[in-house]
Amino acid sequence: MKDKLFSVDGKVTLVSGASRGIGFELAKGFAQRGAKVIITGRKGDTLKEAADKITGETGARADTYVCDVANVENIRETVAAIKEKYGRIDILLNVAGLTIRKPAEDYTPDEFDYVTNVDIRGAFFMAQEVGKVMIAQKSGSQVHVESYNTFAPLTRVMPYVISKFGMHGMIKALASEWGEYGIRVNGIGPGFILTDFNRSLWSQPVMKDWAMEHTPLRRFGEVEDMIGTVVFLASEASSFITGQTVYIDGGLSACTPWPIDKAST
Repeated sequence: MKDKLFSVDGKVTLVSGASRGIGFELAKGFAQRGAKVIITGRKGDTLKEAADKITGETGARADTYVCDVANVENIRETVAAIKEKYGRIDILLNVAGLTIRKPAEDYTPDEFDYVTNVDIRGAFFMAQEVGKVMIAQKSGSQVHVESYNTFAPLTRVMPYVISKFGMHGMIKALASEWGEYGIRVNGIGPGFILTDFNRSLWSQPVMKDWAMEHTPLRRFGEVEDMIGTVVFLASEASSFITGQTVYIDGGLSACTPWPIDKAST
């Protein structure tokens, strides 16, 4: 017997930034569990490929909408179209994001805007538009993808860090304002999760050794490791949880290893 407490079956679920990586795997995980999944991204061809792959691997259909979250009008049109077609939006998985790696002193205004327009400005206006639908229906759950950086910022990704700190505050503020409408707003903070985007970086020995030294579970995360937590936050199982961030990081945020264990005492 399935436990309906953790069910997302039949829930209209919008996943932003789902063409690949974390967004794609979360969309697939929700589709496998019976959710009515809608995926968005900037490019129609990659969206179609993602949707076809979800169908091929799960047997479930994923609807697609081209949406650049850096364009607020595009967000509004997309959310309106989804509301018109489905009548409601039960779950938002706000995943779309990007970064540029370089020293803080070298970012240009255009580069700063390129990152923050997607990572915090776009994230907010997506949350806002979907939030309006959820306010009207007096229910809904939003799960926003933060980062380990909101626990301890990493170097050379300054605009990304600024954006994710902003998202951390946004989650708490929206949870505070929208709780009266039955809307819950939470976040997840992934640790070192392997994706097609970063796999080459973490395959470098110096990076891998450093990550393993600082992650108590001594392994990288896979996107599949995140699905259970996100389903929990989206379902009735977490009906009294809002304004929180759950770090899915193999213990990375639990401690800072130091060499005393290897020293003679």
